[in-house]
Amino acid sequence: MTIRLKLLRRQMGWSLEVLAQQTGLTKSYLSKVERGMSVPSIAVALKLSKALGVDVEQLFSESHNQVSMAITRAADRTPMGGPGVNDSGVESIAATVAPKRMLPFVVHPPQDFAASAFKEHEGEEFLFVHKGSIEIEFPNETVRLKSGDSIYFNALIPHRTRSLGRASAEVLVVISQDDGHGA
Repeated sequence: MTIRLKLLRRQMGWSLEVLAQQTGLTKSYLSKVERGMSVPSIAVALKLSKALGVDVEQLFSESHNQVSMAITRAADRTPMGGPGVNDSGVESIAATVAPKRMLPFVVHPPQDFAASAFKEHEGEEFLFVHKGSIEIEFPNETVRLKSGDSIYFNALIPHRTRSLGRASAEVLVVISQDDGHGA
């Protein structure tokens, strides 16, 4: 059984020094734990899990897929709004990874802007058109993108998308989420 402290710490964007400050443990002790030279007590594991915002089990997980990696096959995408309901045209991907700083999903924009309200939110947004063509409308301009094109923008700018052409487009959307953690 190995502790996954280094991976979890790096996901938070923390140095060993920051983790030491958050837990009250020494930097040298934490380094030994990360390198497998020391095994933390239950009390220390509880301090670490509290500081990192994870369950104690995640510190000792044998599976690397629980926190650091998620493979989502096309047939296994989760429709937003629950299983079997995909009225929104949005499918979650990498849903099993937590915590995460990016929210990836696949969108099938409607054909008409009337079916898509302007949205604005904290963070940044990246869209990559996988299939078809879309228009993304901002207050002062409308941008057309076709298969293979992408756009990256400040998500506080109101925006909405629609598919162009007969078939609904398929768009990979990744939204950043600044959770306030940093070094």
